[in-house]
Amino acid sequence: MKMATTPERRARFRFIRACGLSRRLILPSLALLTTLAALASEKHPEKPYALIFGTVYAPDNRPAYGVQVKIRRADRKKAQWELYSDHHGEFAQRVPPGAADYLVWAEPESKLKAEVKVHVEKDERVDIALHLTK
Repeated sequence: MKMATTPERRARFRFIRACGLSRRLILPSLALLTTLAALASEKHPEKPYALIFGTVYAPDNRPAYGVQVKIRRADRKKAQWELYSDHHGEFAQRVPPGAADYLVWAEPESKLKAEVKVHVEKDERVDIALHLTK
């Protein structure tokens, strides 16, 4: 018994034939792609890091957007990282793992200031808050 075909079904089969795909090749191809993706992620393991995560607050205790935040090691003079707070006043920076002290400060466009000293041990996350004051 021959199955009736609709124009949509015929168009789908024409597309599959035009692409050179057959039903027998689709499933093995997907399995191969999944295996290759897993192998690729194993080749490049992620390096360990510590994370300094913070929130910048304005004098009225609301999150401050667009404030420039600078981070440097306590034993150095120049800032190693410069970033900006997002719409929630938050920022995050990956730093090398290991015991170290960092100085984090905010430099908004106005005369307000905020500075925090952070100590990092190993590969951990440290949460801080920068409150802008006059």
